[in-house]
Amino acid sequence: MDDLAPRLGHDPGTRLVIVTADEMGTTHAATVGAYTALRDGVATSAGLVMPGPWSRHAARLYRGDDIGVHLTLNAELECFRWGPLTAAPSLLDGDGGFPRTLDDLWDHADVDEVRRECRAQIERAILWGFDITHLSSHRGALQNRPEFFDVLLELACDFDLPLRLDGDEAEDAVGFPFRRLAREAGILAPDRVVAGRGTDPADLVAALAPGVTEVLFAPAVDSDEGRAADPRAQARVEDLHLLTAPTLSRALAEAGVVVIGYRRLRDAQRRR
Repeated sequence: MDDLAPRLGHDPGTRLVIVTADEMGTTHAATVGAYTALRDGVATSAGLVMPGPWSRHAARLYRGDDIGVHLTLNAELECFRWGPLTAAPSLLDGDGGFPRTLDDLWDHADVDEVRRECRAQIERAILWGFDITHLSSHRGALQNRPEFFDVLLELACDFDLPLRLDGDEAEDAVGFPFRRLAREAGILAPDRVVAGRGTDPADLVAALAPGVTEVLFAPAVDSDEGRAADPRAQARVEDLHLLTAPTLSRALAEAGVVVIGYRRLRDAQRRR
C-alpha cells in the first residue's frame, strides 16, 4: 500500500482525508446539497456529472470550489435519464439514454466513442469555467475494464489531473494493475477510497489508515424533486446532515486527521 502523505509534505504515517460530495449536477437537490456540504460542512471536494441536467446550474453557482469531473457513461435511475454530450450511438440504450447497467455499457461501448465523450465532458466543464481538480469514473465504468481504463489514464495525463482509484485490493478483483499503471504515468490517486454513508463518525475516523483516504458521500437537500427522481433520496439527505453537523468535523480534528481536497494532489502532481 502506498502512503501519499510524504508527497504532500507530511510525515510518513500521517492520516489525511478527502471528504467528497459526489454526483453534483444530477438533480437540483444534489447540486445544492453538494455546494452546501462544501461551503457549510466538512466536504472538501465534489464530483460533477456533466451530462446531468443540473450541471449548468452547478456552473452558475461555482466560486472556485474544489470540483472534479465525475466521468459518466451510465444513467441508472428508472425515471430520470441523461445521455451523451456527443453523437455516440454505442453509448445509448433502447430508451435513448446512457445504459442503466455496467454490463450493458461494457457489452456495446465503442472505445473511440468513449474517448470522445469523456473528453467532451472535461472540455465542457473547462469551457463553463471550472478549475477541474481531478477525474473520477461513475460506478467504476472506466476503472474496471482495461480498454476503458486506457482512456481514463490518457485523459488524466492529457489534462494533468489526479484520479480517484480504488485501493490495491481492487486490482485483484478486476484483474489488472490500474494503480500501478497510473503511478508509472505520474498520476496521483488517494491511497484508498471508502464509503461514508451510514457510518458512525467516530468509527469512520478510527478506521482511517495512514496516507490519503477519500471518503465518499452523495449529499442532497430534501425536496420533492429529489425524492421523485431518486429512490435513495432519504440516504442523500442523511449524508448532507452528517456533513453539515459538527460531529464528523470534531471527530477528525480531535484525532489529528489532516483534511485536504483534491487540489492538493493536483498541485503536487504538477510539480513533478
